[in-house]
This record gives sequence, structure tokens and C-alpha cells, in this order.
Amino acid sequence: MALASRLWRFLRVGRGAPGPRFPSGTPGSRGQCGLRPFRRSEVIGNARTFKSGLLFSALSYLGFETYHIISQAAVVHATAKVEEILEQADYLYESGETEKLYQLLTQYKESKDAELLWRLARALRDRAQLSRTSEEEKKLLVYEALEYAKRALEKDESSFAAHKWYAICISDVGDYEGIKVKIANAYIIKEHFEKAIELNPKDATSIHLMGIWCYTFAEMPWYQRRIAKMLFATPPSSTYEEALGYFHRAEQVDPNFYSKNLLLLGKTYLKLNNKKLASLWLMKAKDYPAHTEEDKQIQTEAAQLLTGL
Repeated sequence: MALASRLWRFLRVGRGAPGPRFPSGTPGSRGQCGLRPFRRSEVIGNARTFKSGLLFSALSYLGFETYHIISQAAVVHATAKVEEILEQADYLYESGETEKLYQLLTQYKESKDAELLWRLARALRDRAQLSRTSEEEKKLLVYEALEYAKRALEKDESSFAAHKWYAICISDVGDYEGIKVKIANAYIIKEHFEKAIELNPKDATSIHLMGIWCYTFAEMPWYQRRIAKMLFATPPSSTYEEALGYFHRAEQVDPNFYSKNLLLLGKTYLKLNNKKLASLWLMKAKDYPAHTEEDKQIQTEAAQLLTGL
């Protein structure tokens, strides 16, 4: 309707308006620059030309408006489609359907949408973690996951999830790059976890991962510390107390969100020789409902640690 009214206004321009006025003169008189009168055929011809030009302009305007509306509709449709895919992906992820999620998202490897790309990186990584995945395939998936996480970050640096999964994937790749690269990457990993927390302070997973970073460097073996000191003037370091702070903070943001956070709270208290609190959190980890293979592994580890207490 809006298009029709705009077109109508366009076509009415000039209708009913007086035509151009020409100076008149006496035919045949000398010294006069009078214009000869138009013949009827010329007037009719000019009118036809004018109408033809007006029609062409109107059709051009109509074509532009139609293209504009179709373009807008295409953008809305594309956005709706992406949202639908994201909903499907999140449902499959929450349901622990790793293989189905992988099959869904690998169809969109050429996407330029950051939300799709970081989810694809996550799906590739999750598939790499499956027990039936061979070591050779796992390595390929880990490196491919890093590629898509990097692309997601390039598309949208304001995405906390892109920062988070980029850091996770860099950490995974470090397992194949050697101790020197792994320690060097630690600074990058920490930077992106901190950025993810800054962008979304309510994301318990990012906070939990920062806790893992601290725990990892708190328990770093002496020989790795020695290598780190040889390679870097100020090697990365942390404490169990710092790790504990992040694990508790994650639990405050989203209680019982992740079985591994419960397990690591128990393990950190063990490191700090607080068996009472260690037992409390390990029991929670053991009793956590197992939805994934990782949950089952954590249940087993928590049970073993409790037996040792």
C-alpha cells in the first residue's frame, strides 16, 4: 500500500500544471525572431514522447521500490533462518546430542555469522572429546575448531562466547604444540577468558574456565616451572586460593551448572588440606545427574577421591 501511494504521488507530478510559454511573433515579418507555431503532429509527437519518458521513469521507480522491499524481506528471512538454526543447535547441545549437533552445524561452514561460527567450533571440539574418536581425527577436529573460533572472533569481537571458545580452542591446540608454545599461549588464553567475563559477568562457564587456568598454573610441576622461568622473564603463575575464588564465583552466578566445577571445588579444597569441605563438594559431584560422557567420568573420579578420604 505504501509503495502504491508513493508511486501515485510520483505519477501526479506535472499533471494539470501549465505548459511552457513561448514568445509569439508575426509570421513573415523581418527583423523578428519569432518562433513558428507548432504543427499538430509535432504537439502530438512531443506529448507521446513525454508520456513515454514519464512511464519509463515510473517503471524505474517501481522497480527500485520493489527491489528495496524484496531486499529487506530477504534480510529478515535470512535472519529468521539463522535464529532457527541457533535454537536447534542450542537444543541439541543441551540434550547432549553431540553427533546430531555436529551434522547440523557442519552444513554452515561458509557462514559469516559469529554466533553460528563459535557454535560450530564448540561442536567440533565436543566431537573430538568423544571416546570413540581416534587420536588422528581428534587432532584434526581440534585444529579445525580453532579455525572457526578465530573466524567467529574476527566477525564479532564483542561476542563473549567467541572470546571464550577461542581461548578454549587455543588451549586444546597447545596439547600438540609442545610445552614452550603451551606456556606462551597461556597469556593469550587468560586475556580472552578475562575479556569474556568482562563482556558477560553472568556467564558461569567463563568464570569457571578462569578458575581452571589458575588451578593449572598453581599445580604446575616443578620441571615445567623451571622451563617457564628459562623461557619467560615473568612466567604465568597462580594459586589454589585464586582458583577457589573463581570456582565459588561461578557457583554463585549459576548454582550446580556444571559437574566439573563441583569436582574442582572438591579437588581444590583437597589441595588446601580442607578435607571436610572437599568431601562436601566431591559428594555433590558424585551425585550430579549424568547427561554426558564427561559427567559420567566426573562421577567416577569424585567417587574414587571420596574413597581415598
